[in-house]
Amino acid sequence: MDRRNFILATGTMLMAGPFAGVGNALALEDNMTAGKGDTMFGLIGKFTATVGQRDALIDILLEGLQGMPGCISYIVARDPADATAIWVTEVWDNADSHKASLTLPSVQAAIAKARPMIAGMQSVAATEPVGGVGLG
Repeated sequence: MDRRNFILATGTMLMAGPFAGVGNALALEDNMTAGKGDTMFGLIGKFTATVGQRDALIDILLEGLQGMPGCISYIVARDPADATAIWVTEVWDNADSHKASLTLPSVQAAIAKARPMIAGMQSVAATEPVGGVGLG
C-alpha cells in the first residue's frame, strides 16, 4: 500500500459518496494548471473520520510515504478542536504528478481500505504553492 496519498487521492479520485465535494477540487486543479506544467500544485483537505476511527485512518494516510514521484510534501494533522477531523496538506512538483499518483494500485488499495472509516470531506482546496520552508 505504497502510500497514504490516499488522502486527496481518495477525495480527488472517488468524487462520490463521502467525497462528493472533491470533484470541484479536480476541476479547480485543471483550471489552475492549464498550460502550467512547471507550476507547483497543492491540495489542502479536511476529512472527517467515523467516530472512533480517526487514528486508524491516520495510520492508513501515513503508510508508505516514500517513493511518490513528484511529491514534495505530504502532511497529515489531527484537528485539535474536533476529535474526528484530519487535515492533509500536499505539495506536488506539478498537477500531472498528483494525477499520476492517483492511478497507482497501492493508492487505490489504500482508498478501498480507508473508505469505511471516512464519514465525509468538508473542504478541499487546490493551491499554487510559491515557496516556503521545505519547498525551496
